[in-house]
Amino acid sequence: MKNIISTICSLYARLTTILGSLQPLSLLLFRLWVALAFWRAGVVKLADPMGTSYLFNYEYHVPILSPDLAATMGTYVELIVPWLLGLGLFGRVSAIFLFVYNIIAVISYPALWPHGLWVDFIGTEFTDHKVWGLMLLAIILFGPGKLSVDAAISKWLLPKFSKHTNLQ
Repeated sequence: MKNIISTICSLYARLTTILGSLQPLSLLLFRLWVALAFWRAGVVKLADPMGTSYLFNYEYHVPILSPDLAATMGTYVELIVPWLLGLGLFGRVSAIFLFVYNIIAVISYPALWPHGLWVDFIGTEFTDHKVWGLMLLAIILFGPGKLSVDAAISKWLLPKFSKHTNLQ
């Protein structure tokens, strides 16, 4: 019995080591997946400025900002910040920014939650936004990973200037 438990513990330890080594790859895939989704949205907004203006004036209800300012800012945010996230440059900051942006996008577009925000939050509505939010949350909590510009800066550049800095 002791031998079986020892074998199971050994197998579990090897499995967690293997899965742990895949973390940088999973964080890279999360970053690229979310970055591509937001960047594509920015390209669509840029390609059709009249449509974007219409949506922000009549469909989206962005708090605080005027519709035209929100349309312009939204377009440029979706064209610039995804590149930072995808590269893993200012990874956590980019992820936090897009996490909040994602929440504002959901709140600003009531058509995403026809049964009410909290009912649809638990239900099957706006699934893409939930998945993006969870991926961004992982990047916020774990950092952009070893396959990022932040990791390269932390490993190669910052040691020359500081002994205690770690951007990952």
